[in-house]
Amino acid sequence: MEDKKLGYVESKFADLIWAQEPLHSRELVKLCEAELNWKKPTTYTVLRRLCERGLFRNEGGTVSACISREEFYAMQSERFVEETFSGSLPSFLAAFTRRRSLTAEEIAEIRSMIDRFEEV
Repeated sequence: MEDKKLGYVESKFADLIWAQEPLHSRELVKLCEAELNWKKPTTYTVLRRLCERGLFRNEGGTVSACISREEFYAMQSERFVEETFSGSLPSFLAAFTRRRSLTAEEIAEIRSMIDRFEEV
């Protein structure tokens, strides 16, 4: 699978597609002009790159996602934990909570998630 990291501007572009898909490429050009101040060639260049990387497809002028926004960000999170904490989720949580305390609601949600995984 191709590298699916996105820069800031690519993320904004991808979010536009995920929020509106499926949409015609002409509609995407108008959206990018209004939201990102892009010209038509810029929109098509970035779209082509992200299609080549397997995030989106442009078939018959209709642009749609190959993977959902949630899938994409889950993959990014997994990659971050793998690269930064040698894949250790407990190490990530320890680092995260050193600078920011968890709320009672967050703790309850995490406990609930753990309970659901233990049942499987």
